Amino acid sequence: MVAADVYHIKATWTDRYLRIRSNPYRIIAIDHNSSLYDLAEAILKSFHFALDHCFGFYDNLKNIYDSWEGYEYFTDLGEESGFPGVIEATVDTVYKQLKKRMLFYFDYGDDWRFLTQLVKIVTGESYNELPVVIKSVGGYPLQYGE
Repeated sequence: MVAADVYHIKATWTDRYLRIRSNPYRIIAIDHNSSLYDLAEAILKSFHFALDHCFGFYDNLKNIYDSWEGYEYFTDLGEESGFPGVIEATVDTVYKQLKKRMLFYFDYGDDWRFLTQLVKIVTGESYNELPVVIKSVGGYPLQYGE
């Protein structure tokens, strides 16, 4: 059993215009000390995607290149980046208050976007395993078509 501050983060599949109405989403419970890499892995797994491309989290929801706050896997791989990496950044240092939103941008070639938002912080509840999907609405897009 895991007992800690647990963050509930909603991840909604979206397009470049942030249209999310009727789009599938997942709410993921994750330990507050988990890395953004762990969160990315949980989001992708919940949508049946393979973690086989670089990704980042950005505060500019419409244009990642105009972001003031960002975290990129490129940095962790030793590549040039203007942002810190995702492996050392923890969920609680990024999602500092309820309703905080970040764009999870995956696969810079295929342009997958997921709007993430901290919807709840739970203290004192126990979970068998974290991260875990606690709510799943809608299907999922196909990462590589049929």
